[in-house]
Amino acid sequence: MSAEAASATGAPKVTRLDRRKARTRQALIDAAVRLIAEGRGDRASIQEITEAADIGFGSFYNHFDSKEQLFQTASEEVLERWGQMIDRATAGITDPAEVFAVGLRISGRLGWTHPDIAGFLTGTGLDAMDIPVGLAPRALRDIEAGRAAGRFTVPDAEIALSAVAGGLLGLLRICQRHPDRVDETAVDQLAEAELRLLGVPADEAARLSAAPLPSIEAW
Repeated sequence: MSAEAASATGAPKVTRLDRRKARTRQALIDAAVRLIAEGRGDRASIQEITEAADIGFGSFYNHFDSKEQLFQTASEEVLERWGQMIDRATAGITDPAEVFAVGLRISGRLGWTHPDIAGFLTGTGLDAMDIPVGLAPRALRDIEAGRAAGRFTVPDAEIALSAVAGGLLGLLRICQRHPDRVDETAVDQLAEAELRLLGVPADEAARLSAAPLPSIEAW
């Protein structure tokens, strides 16, 4: 949209300064994601963060009040981005058990499809369950929907989510450390086991964990 068109529609004009600020903010977020993935998030100083982002130290406080705020923002952005990918991949699926299976199987493949996100998740660990956007809220929603539809029999959705999250994080960690041990079969076997844990009969769990996945372009 041209500046004139933006003015005509009442939309705010995006200036060169605005674009530069957005790039700097994104560089800080990307640096935070890398540091968390490397396991250095808790120990990193603001100096280290700005060096990783390749920006001046003083620019940090133009965007964030503290490194805790930065890491919280980075966590929410990464997890919400991945959650939206799963939403696209499961669009049109009405069976909550199938939605859950597709989301878990796609997430288990992060180790090679999106290693940066996989590293971020293993670096964050179970703390990711406390983030109000992204994967955990969607998985909890799907488990609760499965219980309501009679597809899952677990009595407590949040406890079930903890078990599922632990399994996924463990698999991603093994994939990072021993990539030769984790392939699509291993991911689908985990999905089958998690479905059975939720109460899906063995034959149905096997079918759901072996069904064709949406094209990777949908991810």
